This record gives sequence, structure tokens and C-alpha cells, in this order.
Amino acid sequence: MKVIGFSGYSGAGKTTLVEQLIPRLKGSGLRVSVVKHAHHAFDVDREGKDSWRHRKAGAYEVVVASDIRMAKIREYEVQADPSVHQLIAELSDCDWVLVEGYKHSELPKIEVWRAGADKPVRYAEDGTVTAIATDSPELLPVPTSLPLLDLNDPDAVTAHLLRTADRYEYTRP
Repeated sequence: MKVIGFSGYSGAGKTTLVEQLIPRLKGSGLRVSVVKHAHHAFDVDREGKDSWRHRKAGAYEVVVASDIRMAKIREYEVQADPSVHQLIAELSDCDWVLVEGYKHSELPKIEVWRAGADKPVRYAEDGTVTAIATDSPELLPVPTSLPLLDLNDPDAVTAHLLRTADRYEYTRP
């Protein structure tokens, strides 16, 4: 299994890029999963739905399944912040895991940087950044020898991932 992170500040385009990469990798015959960091009180089930009612009644985990989909909701009894490795361990076998967020993890990552977002870069201090996906390579504030990928060309980013796939082989720490 290959694991690659996508880090960057809010508004840089991480979600859009990951969304565009999924069908391209899948089109190459690969099974792709995603681990996404969310903010505190996000919800995947809606008030009044059975899964919400069971969770609100105190269930630790609720698994909802149909003939085409399954979802697992876990309500932590004590506030917890699972590591990215614990979340990867929750996944079924796949070829690629695209991790959005977790910018402080030791996973190899592509930094997503958009000049117009007016945010600093992380690659200058983060040795886990393996490439930069940007819309303005000429405006990067710190010189780099890292590969520069066109943020607006998901085919090129996909080709880079497939060409350098061995670099992203995952071994759980």
C-alpha cells in the first residue's frame, strides 16, 4: 500500500486536488482510500436518522450498511485524537491512501500552495514534503529543488505519483 499526504493551509486546494486524483488513480485499476482530518464536532449522520439516534443513545460504534455502502461511526467516550496511523489501520486493503491534512505527521507529503491564499510555505522546514503542487511556482517564497507540480493539472500530479510510487510504500511505525 502506498500512502501520500496532502498538506497546506485551508483554501489552498487540497480537497479539490484529492478529489481529482481519486478517479485518475482508480482509472489506472487501483483501489484508492482517503483519510481526512476534520474539525472537532463534524457529523456524518443527520439528526433524526437511525444512526444518529443510536449514537445519541450512547452507542460506542454504529455501523450502517446497505448492499452498496457501509459507514462506521465511533463516538469517543473520552476526547481522543487518533493518529493518522491508527486511522490507516482502520482501512481495508487498497493500493493508495490519500491523506488530507495531518500536516505534522511524518508521512511523505505533497504540499499544496496557492499564491493567492497569502499563507506561508511549510516545505522549507518540513523534510517530509516530497513535492509542491502550486499554481504559481515562480512566486514560491523559498527556493527549492523539490519537484514542482501544476496544481491545475491533476493528470500531471497523478503521473508523478505513479512514476514515484515506490517512494510512498507504507510501513506502519
